[in-house]
Amino acid sequence: MNYLKQFGIILAISCLGEILHQLLPLPVPASIYGIVILFTCLQSGLLKLASIRETSAFLIEIMPILFLPAAVGLLEAWDVLKPNLLPIAVITAVSTFVVMGAAGLVTQAVIRRGKKGGEDHV
Repeated sequence: MNYLKQFGIILAISCLGEILHQLLPLPVPASIYGIVILFTCLQSGLLKLASIRETSAFLIEIMPILFLPAAVGLLEAWDVLKPNLLPIAVITAVSTFVVMGAAGLVTQAVIRRGKKGGEDHV
């Protein structure tokens, strides 16, 4: 029963994100609105992490399975993708390395900032 309550909370926040997406004329996906709402609720203390911990951990564990429908969609669009496969592969590889590099630089900057400030934790 605990999982249902926690999933209901996550689903309600996602639904709020969908509503905001419909109401606001911004090019922001509904899932981003939901993540921002969830983050804000957790940071403000309005929502305690313990109230969604188990279900969110479960959803993270099964996340690879959630990508299967997207992969099947790509297979169905193979005729469209095939002529553009090389540019798509190059863009994917380059963007992956750019994101990895940016994430590494940001992580190093945060660690250095933490050491400079005398903090023991990051």
